[in-house]
Amino acid sequence: MASTHQLKVQDLFSVKDYVCLVTGGGTGIGLMATQALVANGAKVYITGRRMEVLENAAKSHDLEGGGKIIPVGPCDVTSKSDLEKLVKEIESKEKYLNLLITNAGVSGPKAPPDTSSAPALHNKVWQGESVEEWGSTFKTNVTAVYFSTLAFLPLLQASIGDKFPARSPSVIVISSMSGIMRDSQGHFAYNAAKGATIHLSKLMSAEFEKAQVRVNSIAPGYFPSEMTMKDSDESNKTHMPDEKIKEKGHVPAERPGSDEEMAQAVIFLCKNMYVNGELIAVDGGVLNQVPGR
Repeated sequence: MASTHQLKVQDLFSVKDYVCLVTGGGTGIGLMATQALVANGAKVYITGRRMEVLENAAKSHDLEGGGKIIPVGPCDVTSKSDLEKLVKEIESKEKYLNLLITNAGVSGPKAPPDTSSAPALHNKVWQGESVEEWGSTFKTNVTAVYFSTLAFLPLLQASIGDKFPARSPSVIVISSMSGIMRDSQGHFAYNAAKGATIHLSKLMSAEFEKAQVRVNSIAPGYFPSEMTMKDSDESNKTHMPDEKIKEKGHVPAERPGSDEEMAQAVIFLCKNMYVNGELIAVDGGVLNQVPGR
């Protein structure tokens, strides 16, 4: 039984002394997650394919007197040899890992099915997408999530002990609301891959329960990122105008999600040891408007 003074936010959601890893942690949602963890006391390793981006993220967003952002890599998460090198690099610095966030992803090909003519639809989509692009999209958004998680399972389990209890290590899979809705948005490969990612996170949550490692997923809606806006500023951050969201007509919040809102979801799933195998949509109400599964 907890007394009232034990239920302070700063105690419930502190990640002081946590060691975390975020793939694709240099920009977008990965950087938002990194900032949230660092702001609350964690040491966060960030990795990706572009070291200059990771180093700039650390330089721009490290918190003096708080946690620490540490670039590692470079690492292509679709490569088992790169993942093995990354594990060895972190093992040389740390005895354990408390949290892994699998965030690295790609948008894939786009071919909107916006005609009622079957021949025109066939021509547009057939010419607009390739088997190779589909394979690449699934390789990064699904396969790499699985092998990244598998690679770090031993380090995650190693955190269990006197300092951190059983079920405290966890994985947060960044999926997407696009993996739930029936609207392709012209991104058949991306939406199908994110649907697979969501199911994969549920499979891993059940199977890796044996190792006392929790796996949950966040399905973001429209958040500013380099992937969605094709650009970042000098601090690796991206702006998404409210008008861009309003014109879509299916976002009740009428704006993109904020860094703070993503931070709240990340810290909750990291800290709540009674949550496993869950999917949290942080989407501004889109899934109330767009048909889902």
